[in-house]
Order: sequence, then C-alpha cells, then structure tokens
Amino acid sequence: MFTKFSYSQPIFLKDVFMKVILDSLLEGAARARGTVIIIDVFRAFTTAAVAFSRGASHIYLVSEVEEALDLRRRGIAQLCMGEVGGVKPDGFNFGNSPFEILTAEVAGKVICQSTRAGTVGVVSATQADSLFVSSLVIASATAKAVREQNPELVTIVAMGVGGCDRTDEDEQCALYLRNLLQGRQPSSCSVRNLILSGESSLQFEDIRQQQFHPMDREIALNINSYDFAIKVSTQGKFLVAEPVYL
Repeated sequence: MFTKFSYSQPIFLKDVFMKVILDSLLEGAARARGTVIIIDVFRAFTTAAVAFSRGASHIYLVSEVEEALDLRRRGIAQLCMGEVGGVKPDGFNFGNSPFEILTAEVAGKVICQSTRAGTVGVVSATQADSLFVSSLVIASATAKAVREQNPELVTIVAMGVGGCDRTDEDEQCALYLRNLLQGRQPSSCSVRNLILSGESSLQFEDIRQQQFHPMDREIALNINSYDFAIKVSTQGKFLVAEPVYL
C-alpha cells in the first residue's frame, strides 16, 4: 500500500536541497562554509550544554587561556572554564568537566570557555554563514534548529584531540548528526557502543588521569538528553554561545 505524498510536509522539501559535508580538525573548521556545526563530545560542548542546563546566561568562546582570564578581569565574564591538555588552567574556576559543572553554581552567570579543540574550532570557522556547536547530548536539538534555517549547505566539523587527531566520539557524532539532518533515525545505542569501544573512551578509566572523571563520559554519552541547541553569534569582536530552545 502506497503512502500518499503531501507537498504540505516541508520536512521532505528541505531534505531535497540541503547538502551536508563532513569535515574534521582545525583545517576542516577553517574551510567550513554554509551553516557550520563544530563538534566536541569529550568534552567542550557537552560541558557547555550542562552549563546552560544549569542556567548559565551565555558563554564567550575564545582560543587562549589568557583571553578568558582577561575577559573575567574586565568584568565581561564572571567565570572561566576549560582545559589545556585536559587539565584545568591556573586561575580558571572550572575545568572542562561536565560532571563538575553539573553541581556548580552557574545560574545567571556569564562564562568564558577556552579549550584546545572545541573553542579553537569555533574561532577558526571564519567562513561560516551561521554557526552552531554541538555534542551528542544536544544532537537532535541541533539538527532541528539547523533544519529550521533550511540552509542549502551544512558543514559538520569533528574537532578530535587538540584539533589535530581524529577521535571516534566526534566522528560518530558528526555521522549521527548528518543522518538526523537527512531525515534518518540512527541508533543511539549503536553510536554509544562504538564510542565506548574507542581509544578516547579509555582515558576515563585511567586512574592516572584524574582530570577525566568517569562520569564525564557517562554524561557525554547520554544522547539527546537536552532539548536545546547552542548557537554562536558575533557580538562586537566576541563569539558568544547561547541556547536555542525549540
């Protein structure tokens, strides 16, 4: 039995025109065009999502530690969070840990975030017409927000480790997002299992690397746990991330 096609269903019309490109690392962010989605699952944009779920006002995204500290000194931001080599930089309020932010007092606060992959990727995406950051916890909401814009071109960039080496979690998140954007329903369980078997997952089991809390991984792999996307806009000379509820 055939299903009657209705031209009143814009979801199908959007699928026809949207081209989705997958790219990776800092080079990919620099060449990305159209609506750009920067991916960092372990852990930058999982941490940012948790901060917004806890009521953070907005997040300034910067490349360097000193930029973040300067914004706090000037009173533009109130808190600094992020990492260098996975470790909280000196002077920062928080590391790059979603588990840490899950119990932090960030409601109503302006945060500045600096990481060696995710936020550097955002700063590098200078050719984007529209810019989002994402991770698995907000993947579905990100896809919905992007589809609402109905762009002709979407570039998804998996940032990997330090923006230099590909990782399973970011590459799988990029594939998962592409499937969602193109109207398919990929298996969240399969994505989770693939990532758990990957190399990056093992750092959360290494007791010598206490900066990688085991709960960070669990939070990051709780796929589609938040109902908002995170859009980045240019405000003056700053790149500012804010939640977009659908």
